[in-house]
Amino acid sequence: MIAIIKYNAGNIRSVQNALTRLGYESIITDNPTEIISADKVIFPGVGEASSAMRYLRERNLDELIISLKQPVLGICLGLQLLCKSSEEGDTQCLGIFDTQTKQFPPKEKVPHMGWNNFSKLTPSELLKNLTLEDNVYYVHSYYAAVCNNTLAICDYIVPFSSVMQKNNFYAMQFHPEKSAAIGEELLNNFLNI
Repeated sequence: MIAIIKYNAGNIRSVQNALTRLGYESIITDNPTEIISADKVIFPGVGEASSAMRYLRERNLDELIISLKQPVLGICLGLQLLCKSSEEGDTQCLGIFDTQTKQFPPKEKVPHMGWNNFSKLTPSELLKNLTLEDNVYYVHSYYAAVCNNTLAICDYIVPFSSVMQKNNFYAMQFHPEKSAAIGEELLNNFLNI
């Protein structure tokens, strides 16, 4: 079973719909027992960092998430909350990835919205069959700075972490559920880890 963490963030239902299209069963839950017993955990979201972290802390889901041993995939806000901190609301986050989430400087249109490819890819199980020419769909005003956990980089105003991994924690800044066939392939790659 796949658990999709419910935590006061948007876009969760579209992730579940993408999994259903791929033939996977999932539940949307903030129940610790269901999350711990899941084979895979997805931590998606669209929203604001400080209110999302407040929801997680009020339910002790912050401690639960960092203790998980099965593969965990953060998507968009989920990636940002897996970092040390966020400039959005000066928020302390979960600290899995050793980097900060920063706001894009206002040199270009913000939020970064639309299709972009990658400027750098590191071979991994998650990125199997992905190329620099592949495009994925982004909608975000904050980005994770490039660090040792970065597997893929995208350039928009500044280079930023598009895909990250540390141990059993994986994350994508873009929305695989909105990224057509490439997004489906990436979700399948994660679900087959």
